[in-house]
Amino acid sequence: MISLGKRAAGLRLERMQASPLWTEGGFRNQHPIPTGLRDATAARPTLREFMFSEGRRVPQGLLPTVDPRECWARKPDSGLRATWLGHSSVLIEIDGLRVLTDPVWGPRASPSRLIGPKRFQKAPVRLSQLPPIDVVVISHDHYDHLDYPTIRQMAKTNIPFVTSLGVGAHLQAWGIAPERITELDWWQSHTVPGTELTIHAAPSQHFSGRSLKDRNATLWSSLVIESPRHRVFFSGDTGLTTEYTRIRERFGPFDLVMLEVGAFHPTWGDIHLGPENALKALDLLGGGAFLPVHWGTFNLAMHDWDAPAETLLALGPQQGAHLLMPRLGDPVEPAHGPLDAPWWRAVGVSQPVRSDATKEPDPAAQTPENLNPLLWPMD
Repeated sequence: MISLGKRAAGLRLERMQASPLWTEGGFRNQHPIPTGLRDATAARPTLREFMFSEGRRVPQGLLPTVDPRECWARKPDSGLRATWLGHSSVLIEIDGLRVLTDPVWGPRASPSRLIGPKRFQKAPVRLSQLPPIDVVVISHDHYDHLDYPTIRQMAKTNIPFVTSLGVGAHLQAWGIAPERITELDWWQSHTVPGTELTIHAAPSQHFSGRSLKDRNATLWSSLVIESPRHRVFFSGDTGLTTEYTRIRERFGPFDLVMLEVGAFHPTWGDIHLGPENALKALDLLGGGAFLPVHWGTFNLAMHDWDAPAETLLALGPQQGAHLLMPRLGDPVEPAHGPLDAPWWRAVGVSQPVRSDATKEPDPAAQTPENLNPLLWPMD
């Protein structure tokens, strides 16, 4: 399946193998994991539990959205504005340039169009309705961050891509010209030609893979987006890591911090933050306006779909967090102050439902080609 992507080879592979993070045929997290971050006593969710558990894992109705195009036609007063477009896809307007993070417009976080986590609803704007983009940044190659149909559509443009080591092999296989691809190791940087905008790759605590055969074959990163006036942090996917202190020392303070808060589970604490650890990560990073991402779009865990937002709303203000929790498509400027009205409560309480499909598929028919390895972390 072309949507699985392609393994790196040749000079690209040689550069990956030269990374200090490469060992035993793949990339590895090398920073110590804090004690207790992962609950070894809790049972991991099974495939059947993930696919068929009852609960409030999807919203009952459509989430409220805003059409951002009229706002995009005006420059942000402060020079920095962010529009959450679903999951980890955010359009960042920074000093006259536009950066798009982990663009996912496809209907499923899966290599298959027939099975796999289905998005709750369409993005607030079509991909073709975005304003001109100066650079796309991609943190890693999991399906909910690197989306084949989205990249195929973007291959028709001249937008440059900045991503982690090895991910360029997927992009190139899907039609992105190699000269439009820049791949970074941790602590490496790239300045977008003709601009003063620099993208820095920084550590995260995660893993990669698009099938059961390419585990950790590409690197995962957090990303710092820096202009002469503003600095933005984007976590990608990560567990809590003390390397956030080093990131703060090198690049902070941040005007905007985007951290993943969804798809958490007690047994995934080393590779996903969840809302409570996201607040701890925010503190390690030195604070800044906090825009939570990686929630409200796909059912990727056992918790209620709105649990990340409710937890942040309960704990964030107590800890002095400057929360930015806009509706989908609602452009926000961090300089304008907190935005934490619980808009998600208007969606209502969902009834017990399966996570996907109207007809229960046969679990025996599930194969590596149509399961998302993102959902099943392995040691």
